[in-house]
Amino acid sequence: MPSSIFDSAHRRLVELLKQARDELDITQAVLGGRVGKSQSFISMVERHQRRIDVIEFVALCRALGKDPTSVFSLLISETD
Repeated sequence: MPSSIFDSAHRRLVELLKQARDELDITQAVLGGRVGKSQSFISMVERHQRRIDVIEFVALCRALGKDPTSVFSLLISETD
């Protein structure tokens, strides 16, 4: 089984988070600050060089003003 960092569902998850960041028109540095991470952490996630765990996913969603359950439900519906 390939690493989930290269999985299409993980790529889509990152796209959803990046889209939300773009909609808010905030930088990677601002988002990183909101979750207590560096700009380089956000950059690595968005470039698919680092996968995020469930706790990071929830923190990122909340920092972006998104409901984690709704984002995850959208991801699941798209990957079924």
